[in-house]
Amino acid sequence: MHWLRNFGGSMSVDATMHVVRPGRRDAYLDWLQMLTGAGLVLFMWCHMLLVSSVVISPRIMDAIAEFFEVTYMAQVGGPVIFFTMIIHFILAARKIPFRAEGQKTIWAHAKMMHHADTWLWVVQAVTAMIVLIMGSIHIFVVLSDLPITAAKSAARVQEGWGWFYLILLPSIELHGSVGFYRIGVKWGFIKTADRPKAKKVENIMFAVFMAIGLVTLLRFAFLG
Repeated sequence: MHWLRNFGGSMSVDATMHVVRPGRRDAYLDWLQMLTGAGLVLFMWCHMLLVSSVVISPRIMDAIAEFFEVTYMAQVGGPVIFFTMIIHFILAARKIPFRAEGQKTIWAHAKMMHHADTWLWVVQAVTAMIVLIMGSIHIFVVLSDLPITAAKSAARVQEGWGWFYLILLPSIELHGSVGFYRIGVKWGFIKTADRPKAKKVENIMFAVFMAIGLVTLLRFAFLG
């Protein structure tokens, strides 16, 4: 349609309707979004496994933390992870509706379509906001109170931060497991026929890391 006429008939407005096709720049940004997302998820899994060493012994966790601090990997890695989070969020925000109208439309379409993968996108968008805000707070609190020790981590949990991590933990694990599944679907690694199997793997990944995280939080809660 090349023109639009108002109901009063007093004037007409020329308008050109066109759809902008994704270009090479969009492809590069999508690749960067995928790489930063995958890198953050791998970091979080490694971080979870290292912190969970407290379940075996607080001394082991302290030794690992000391290694990262002596080598300045904690001091440098923390800010790098934070800026990677910001970059990843900015790239992903290109496709997230922030206006109320857009959010209502996405919600209505998700309910209308009854499509599981559409709901997974909604879950990932919601958890992205939680992880960005709460993850940034966590990074700031930890890096502003070096050195990292099992005793300090336990103190935070016991002094009322437990609820904070009970929200952050499932948000991170949901965002990560759903993210890996959606990366596989988007870039063709997961074919249509393989989606049910991939979703089972996604659920197993979520359950395993949630269990590790909850056991770790319990260990901190009762660490003397």
